[in-house]
Amino acid sequence: MPSDVIELESRQGKHQYASSGPLSAVISMLASLRVNKIWRLLSPWPRTHGQSDKLRPTAYLDGLRGFAAFLVYIHHHQLWAHVPDQRLFFESAFCYDGYCYFAALPFVRILFHGGHFAVATFFVISGYVLSMKPMSLIQSGDQAKLADNLGSALFRRWLRLYIPLITTTFIFMVFTYVFNIWVLPLKRASSLGAEIWGWYCEVKNFTFIFHTRAEILSYNFHLWSIPVEMKGSIVVYTAALAFARCTRNARLWLQIGLMGYFMFIVDGWYCALFVAGMFISDVEQLASKNELPAFFERLRPYKMIIMYHCFFIAMWLGGIPAHSADVKELRKNPGWYYLSFLKSQSIYDVKWFFLFFAAVMLVAAIPHIGWVKRFFETRFCQHMGRISFAFYLVHGPVIWTVGDRLYAAVGWWEEHRVKNLPQWVNIWELPKTGPMGMELSFLVPQIILLPLTLWLAEIVTRMFDEPSVRFPQWLYKSTTTATKPTKLPE
Repeated sequence: MPSDVIELESRQGKHQYASSGPLSAVISMLASLRVNKIWRLLSPWPRTHGQSDKLRPTAYLDGLRGFAAFLVYIHHHQLWAHVPDQRLFFESAFCYDGYCYFAALPFVRILFHGGHFAVATFFVISGYVLSMKPMSLIQSGDQAKLADNLGSALFRRWLRLYIPLITTTFIFMVFTYVFNIWVLPLKRASSLGAEIWGWYCEVKNFTFIFHTRAEILSYNFHLWSIPVEMKGSIVVYTAALAFARCTRNARLWLQIGLMGYFMFIVDGWYCALFVAGMFISDVEQLASKNELPAFFERLRPYKMIIMYHCFFIAMWLGGIPAHSADVKELRKNPGWYYLSFLKSQSIYDVKWFFLFFAAVMLVAAIPHIGWVKRFFETRFCQHMGRISFAFYLVHGPVIWTVGDRLYAAVGWWEEHRVKNLPQWVNIWELPKTGPMGMELSFLVPQIILLPLTLWLAEIVTRMFDEPSVRFPQWLYKSTTTATKPTKLPE
């Protein structure tokens, strides 16, 4: 081989570099690899090479989570763009106070106002997914592996949830400060050091889930659900451990009792959602092995009727008006007066009482209704499911930076935009023609905002979300010394 030709291998295969000397060839090769790596990181296209097209049995849950994240995106953009009176009618029933908007119609309203329903669904899905393996081990009686599984899951959970949160909020904080970008939720500090210290104080309090007061993360206040996710995860792991040695019927009744405790005795609606996901997972695994209690077997002939009713009831309840936590305000909404009397005394915010039943019925019904399940198995929903956590993390910062300015530019101005972004107000004013929620001046900014959010979500998925799964797994394996799974205490 001539001295000026060097053959090297990279992750993409073999490449030849001809140059005037070996050193420059190596430098060229490294530069090429660096460019390729950066492109793979920043490319807007999802990586599908080597992935099987065969869907997992629970792929519909990934698609449901992805579509729910998309509903959160739509909901937050609708509320951020529109003026206060319009926000009231978005979050109220059809013909509330005499205003009858298409976006407020039953069932339709979920597409415009489905963010709360989506969050409740997130929690049920989490309870289902987190309990799948533990339930499988409990049903098989493998107590030793159950202890190791729960220990590993609990070890990894905090890191998996908070690594993406910490990294993305830090980048957002530095980015807005260094480039002097005005953002409504943030108060600018006197120096970058002071800004970092303020961020640190907020994040370290926010990540402590046993804090005695509610913490709001000003760098991304949409992430209030992450500590709730961590609390619910602990409930699932603890319940799985507590019920591990119970008989089948006792375990099912205890889960039902736990949901009743969280919904009707204390204000623990989010815990009830996680336990409900656990219950659905338990029942479906028993059904797959024909080990359901006789009660369920008696209902088998009516399964499709029951599931369709659950689905449509879920769609109705999922659109509950949410402009107020007060049950008296709910009674002013057409179609909700009599339903409002069903709310338990223990739940403070009325919407979460009804969203509990909506989300549970939805997750329970989807796998049994073919056309609905197939929708959540489509390529779009599956892709959204893969990037859903990152999409949830970045959509708020995009709204507050790019979105605020674009909405001001096309004519959606409010006092804070006129005061702080006067150079953006009405520079390309568009008519507000079209039904509320689908105005031309609302849809046009989405040509930029939606692709930008999807692209950033793809990058965050590669940089922080996927590593936040792999790193805790590596750390757990690196810090454990037992060669065999630890057994549960007798």
